[in-house]
Amino acid sequence: MKILHTSFECHPVAKVGGLADVVGALPKYQSNFDIDSFVVMPFYKNTYLKKKKLQEVYKGTIDLNGNTYEYVVSKFESKNISYKLFLIQIVGLLDTENVYGYTNETHRYIGFQKALLDWIQQSDLNFDVIHCHDHHTSLIPFFINHCSDYKYLQNIPTVLTIHNAQYQGQFSHENLDLLPEFDFTNVGLLDWYGSVNPLAAGIKCATKVNTVSPSYMEELKESACGLEGLLSSESQKFSGILNGIDTSVWNPETDNSLSKNYKVGNVISGKKANKLALCKEYGFNPDLPLFGFIGRLVYEKSADLLADVIREVLSNNKELNIFILGSGNEEIEKDIEQLKEEFPENFNAYIGYDEALSHLIYAGADFLLMPSRVEPCGLNQMYSLRYGTVPIVRRTGGLRDTVIDIGDGGFGICHDQASVWDICYSIGRAIELFKDQKSFRKIQKQIMKIDNSWDKSAKEYVDLYKSI
Repeated sequence: MKILHTSFECHPVAKVGGLADVVGALPKYQSNFDIDSFVVMPFYKNTYLKKKKLQEVYKGTIDLNGNTYEYVVSKFESKNISYKLFLIQIVGLLDTENVYGYTNETHRYIGFQKALLDWIQQSDLNFDVIHCHDHHTSLIPFFINHCSDYKYLQNIPTVLTIHNAQYQGQFSHENLDLLPEFDFTNVGLLDWYGSVNPLAAGIKCATKVNTVSPSYMEELKESACGLEGLLSSESQKFSGILNGIDTSVWNPETDNSLSKNYKVGNVISGKKANKLALCKEYGFNPDLPLFGFIGRLVYEKSADLLADVIREVLSNNKELNIFILGSGNEEIEKDIEQLKEEFPENFNAYIGYDEALSHLIYAGADFLLMPSRVEPCGLNQMYSLRYGTVPIVRRTGGLRDTVIDIGDGGFGICHDQASVWDICYSIGRAIELFKDQKSFRKIQKQIMKIDNSWDKSAKEYVDLYKSI
């Protein structure tokens, strides 16, 4: 079976969030089930692709409301990538340094999807399923089914995976001329509450739709940023498939970013060595429990609460350390930076993102904070489990599906509300657990044995493909 994954992110080429990790890992694990996986994404002028050799396979042109753009499809091969990876460069549109953040994003998304389908139709690849990831590529099901330019692709079924329903790609009807020609009687398939809504169109037109965790699928029925009614009417095509993690990349036994590699048998000495390295670099006392936060400093991650949480906790207790790695909202960043001056011995932060540092935090921290308001699946909690770091999470989305509270016979610390009080209370519970070193070490060994690899999830996707 030949599957095409299409996304605006894919690790290791370009990563903003968990979408990149999923698209970079799922195709690799699907090969264990005789799936021939392709990934097609935009070309970026970023550090990773700089000086990399690309093999040009196709050239073409697309039209966006009377403006003609040339595009080039190139194949990229690397010993670190086991599936077939293709990059689409559209001169003047898709040759940017960053993935997102441009004023012409609607043009970029539509241009990419048009170039992709134009190339596929001219090729002899004959895909069995096109798998679209998030709103950036969710117009593809509509294009295939209702645009005359792609009539030869109409028999290809499509799967749409919703990684985060908060981002839907809406744009004005005034930009309908950017789309390929279609019968205007079908414009209702594009519309949702007066705007063209790519995610809504994908839900309406895709053969199957899934979310990245079962709990997130249930939550969207109640709160989906305006899509609740649509999800209800299309519920027969929905399923929830929990993401996995790439255990070859996230492996404390072989991770090159660590100060010392370790496994279950020597987790205590291994984590101690990595904690010492992290504490030495950032000025912490390694004898105290170390709490880490890794993620975007945005409302969805409850990052706006972190400064108040840290002030509340450290004003009353200096027997712990807290480290933050992330970037996002400028006001939140300023608050975080201010904390370095207020609590120089117990708090530090790295504003930005450093992949190697994130690995060291997973290995060196004792606890990982994930108080998210929204977490469709979450991968960080799975990484922390893999590295023997106890997750502290809010019960939402995939966090609910993957972390069980120690009070319920589990291995993590959970709370229900995104509030300063709940987070502080959970940190207090963690400190008490840390004091009971026998129980704490037992949990560290237990969580390293939990299997959150892609094997089970990859098979569920294969079964989904076979069903259509």
